[in-house]
Amino acid sequence: MTGTTAHPLPHHREDGPADAPPLILGPSLGTSLAVWEPQMVALARQFRVVRWDLPGHGGTPYDVLPGRTGGTASTGGTARADGTAPTEGTAHTVADLAGLVLALADSLGIDRFAYAGISLGGAVGAWLAVHHPERIASLALVCSSARFGEPEGWHERAALVREQGMAAIAETTPGRWFTPAFVGTAEARDLLDGLRTVAPEGYAACCDALATYDLRGELGRIGAPTLVVAGRDDPATPPAHARELADGIPGASLTELAGAAHLANAERPAQVLAAFLGHLTAYPADGGATDDRTRHAAGTTVRRAVLGDAHVDRATARTTAFTAVFQDFITRYAWGEIWTRPGLSRHTRSCVTITALVARGHHEELELHLRAALRNGLTAEDIQEVLLQSAVYCGVPAANSAFALADRVIAEHREGK
Repeated sequence: MTGTTAHPLPHHREDGPADAPPLILGPSLGTSLAVWEPQMVALARQFRVVRWDLPGHGGTPYDVLPGRTGGTASTGGTARADGTAPTEGTAHTVADLAGLVLALADSLGIDRFAYAGISLGGAVGAWLAVHHPERIASLALVCSSARFGEPEGWHERAALVREQGMAAIAETTPGRWFTPAFVGTAEARDLLDGLRTVAPEGYAACCDALATYDLRGELGRIGAPTLVVAGRDDPATPPAHARELADGIPGASLTELAGAAHLANAERPAQVLAAFLGHLTAYPADGGATDDRTRHAAGTTVRRAVLGDAHVDRATARTTAFTAVFQDFITRYAWGEIWTRPGLSRHTRSCVTITALVARGHHEELELHLRAALRNGLTAEDIQEVLLQSAVYCGVPAANSAFALADRVIAEHREGK
């Protein structure tokens, strides 16, 4: 392991089996490790999940990196993750935050791990993938960026909260984090309440880190399998930022979610979870066993994420000695090998599947996959376009039946059935 024990440890929490593949989750600026709650139950079934808090956020002290606060620190600062010492008068950097993560992983006996992070938390993961590739088995970047805008804006925000406290940004944050349709929900209110508890100095220090962060010239050095997730309505890191990441990181996959702003995993929890599970099971931290049992476990996880627990539970309950071999086959092959492949997003796979089912007239399966498509993040408008395309290449009668079926499924989805 890399020696990083000079760093103190951030506040953290572990969930899931101790012997499961490790997954470290990084939060967004202004949030605590609680931001990952929507995905925790499912992730902890399969992974040893470690969540951590940024300086001044949640349970981590704002001065967790001694001698670096406020951009005026001079001496006594700990070494960065790249082994260099902080320069007199410099502020916190993403490298410093990455040092906290490496120290935490070392303290837990974790050498190689999957990493996923939101915004600033994602930047930490990208930096680690560039500078410590031996530690990162796979990477997922949610609403993140290779550069978060001009430094002046971050310096101004840091100065504002240092002078006036967190109340100074409380009114503008909801519009950055959430779409108007989500901002009044209980989930949004809980996250905004958490923002008000952040230590201003810790928040400002993270702003300093964002001001100096620019990984655009180094994206090509990331060798870890990477998933990029974007919210189409994200004003803080618009989809163009995600496309820059996906275009710059060799082999990266990109998933764009409709109806999601900056905290996409809070607004679209099922869609983010589905994307994560497909990515993580395709690139396990242990290097990827490919035996039938592993494929079956991965397939079961993805099948549940795409089709829903209720459907899978019903199918399992109906399994007989005669049909068991077929259930095992589709779980291992269709779900454990094909749906887990990284080459296409879940969104695209749903589009392809719907088209094929329309063409063959498999209406029962089509209804099932229309519901799955909505779960995977397709909108009614997306489905409408797929069916129009199908009308041209599969025939108008087939598309006519599909439109009638989709109209009912979408109406029931909107009613919450």
